[in-house]
Amino acid sequence: MQPVIVWLRQDFRLSDNPALTCAARSGRPVVPLYLLDDETPGGRQAGGASRWWLHKSLEHLSAEFSKHRVKLILRRGAAKPVIRALAREIDAVGVYWNRCYEPYALRGDAGIVRMLNIERIEAKSFNASLLFEPHAVKNKSGRPFKVFTPFWRNIRAREVSAPLRAPCKLHGFSQHIDSDDLGDWKLLPTKPDWAGGLRKTWKPGEAGGKKRLTSFLRAINSYTKGRDRLDEDGTSRLSPHLHFGEVSARQIWHAVKVHHHTAAADKFLSELAWREFCHHLLFNNPAMPRDPLDKRFSHFPWSRSTKALTAWTKGQTGVPMVDAGMRQLWTTGWMHNRVRMIAASFLIKHLAIRWQKGEEWFWDTLIDADLANNSANWQWVAGCGADAAPFFRIFNPVLQGKKFDPEGGYVRKWVPEIAKLPDKYLHNPWEAPAEVLKKADVILGETYPEPLVDLAKARDHALAAFRALPRSA
Repeated sequence: MQPVIVWLRQDFRLSDNPALTCAARSGRPVVPLYLLDDETPGGRQAGGASRWWLHKSLEHLSAEFSKHRVKLILRRGAAKPVIRALAREIDAVGVYWNRCYEPYALRGDAGIVRMLNIERIEAKSFNASLLFEPHAVKNKSGRPFKVFTPFWRNIRAREVSAPLRAPCKLHGFSQHIDSDDLGDWKLLPTKPDWAGGLRKTWKPGEAGGKKRLTSFLRAINSYTKGRDRLDEDGTSRLSPHLHFGEVSARQIWHAVKVHHHTAAADKFLSELAWREFCHHLLFNNPAMPRDPLDKRFSHFPWSRSTKALTAWTKGQTGVPMVDAGMRQLWTTGWMHNRVRMIAASFLIKHLAIRWQKGEEWFWDTLIDADLANNSANWQWVAGCGADAAPFFRIFNPVLQGKKFDPEGGYVRKWVPEIAKLPDKYLHNPWEAPAEVLKKADVILGETYPEPLVDLAKARDHALAAFRALPRSA
């Protein structure tokens, strides 16, 4: 019997996978395909941390298919010619996949559909990554939303379709199909191997995603307060599992809705809706990863200091809360959301470095690097995005630290060279008296950096630059 190809991208799961379910229901042999596409024009190659996760997740996905005696096929190259070649090779009658909504993915999918039509091969695509497709969510005027609150009200009032169960049975293809060896892709770092913290922190794969969701649901009622505490595990940490599709937005939505009816649960669902909003923005603003939505910011007098940018990436700014976050990011591939905002605000508004530089660093170092979320959130902090925080909202890393890490557990973990400082000066060591620094074995400028900038003066400089921008682009 002629097989069906299921082209996998950001849907590394067997449950709630519409393309896989459709293929299974056809009764035909299923050939799951993942292709590493670093060649399609307009695409963006995954960063180092994401590639580590990709390797681990593909290992788990391959093992899950093996339980059904189905082989996951790995190939490398531009999607269109690779899919055409495989379809011809095995005489496939159909290619099914779940849609991605990045601009280059949408363009690529359209070309693949045309190619398959010419080849007289059935093409079917489905929504599997979002609650609702971006083009289907519009305001009363029929236009895309630009503000989150009415977007959230719209989403909240809709019925979210129930997630699909994993197919009970899959039919494998009896003929041999050549497949790349995952190790040959060299997705894992070797010289040096910087992934020790990732291995220690995360469990990629569908089972890992489900386990993380179950664990979070047990503590969801404390989410409203716990989500901002840096010294507690109060966030879901589901973002990388969501990005790679090891757990779906629908699965999370229904798991929360069915069992939890609290304000904390509602707050968490609004964060899931924020993810939807980011994809909504990217769908309607394809240049968002590159260009500010508020065109006035194209005229902002950004600094070109490579020294300051490097210090920020290495967690050596002399501002403990920022440094703690950047070190957590480098070690674990993830950073607490509150600190993401603090670190981003410091780069943009205290160091006056353009937000695109920070977005590029996060893209390479985050295991949950997502084009829509990353670019939309950086523009939000920069004050140039849709529904953005006003530019004059400049996070004070000292006050933020004292409020959300009051006992210093977070900073002491990631910036151990100042761990002996008393709480009063932990977030602002430059204000500590000489005798306090000496007792804590801290020598500013030697054992720990002097701050790159005076926070108050840098804030005033940023506000002055903003006021000097033209009123319209």
